[in-house]
Amino acid sequence: MRTRRRWGSTTRTSRSHAPRSVGPDRAAELRDASLAIYRRAAATAEAKGLILADTKFEFGVDAAGTLTLADEVLTSDSSRYWDAAAWATGATPAERMASFDKQIVRDWLTAAWDQTGTPPELPAQIVERTAAKYREFLEKLTA
Repeated sequence: MRTRRRWGSTTRTSRSHAPRSVGPDRAAELRDASLAIYRRAAATAEAKGLILADTKFEFGVDAAGTLTLADEVLTSDSSRYWDAAAWATGATPAERMASFDKQIVRDWLTAAWDQTGTPPELPAQIVERTAAKYREFLEKLTA
């Protein structure tokens, strides 16, 4: 679980810390909303031969105090999906957990950039491999 500080960046938090951070009622509301969204999405993915391995949700509260789901959800940018058949038959963790996300970009950046200065421009082949993985995911999910 993460929480956004009033001024600053997203910060990791735990389920045990959330009630102290947002209050027990809001923490329960966040838990219930997150689990409901996840369960529905996981069932949809499963029906299409996919496993929703993990995801993130971002919530906010409006001026009236209403909990609101914010940002994009359940995309390849915010979630990790695995192919269920590969999970069942893969011989190695890499084969079983090959995901339909931006891991191709992460792996290339880890190898090609020292995390200082401006990130390098992605090579066309990395962009195309990532786009192909996203298209493959979209085709599986919407078939």
